[in-house]
Amino acid sequence: MPRPTAAQLAYGSCTVIFSTLAMLLLSQTSSGLGIAVITLSALALGLLVAVTVPLPKRAPSAVAAPAVRTRVPVRRETASVAASVSVSSEPVHEPAGP
Repeated sequence: MPRPTAAQLAYGSCTVIFSTLAMLLLSQTSSGLGIAVITLSALALGLLVAVTVPLPKRAPSAVAAPAVRTRVPVRRETASVAASVSVSSEPVHEPAGP
């Protein structure tokens, strides 16, 4: 069984709290049995709300849609390319000797 998300916990908890308060205030009951019935019905309603909260969409798995891989050739430098790159058009300035 998957774990509940934060949204499911929040919606379920808020539903339990607000529905319990609303039913207790509207029924104006003071008996223990009435309070127990209202509490149990609020818990059932909160569970129903938590279960019916839409789950986030998941990315399609790799099995469902295999990715097409194309090979890209790697450009490798040869000795002639490396030599032409290292040659500079500016003269090299070396410090004067002792």
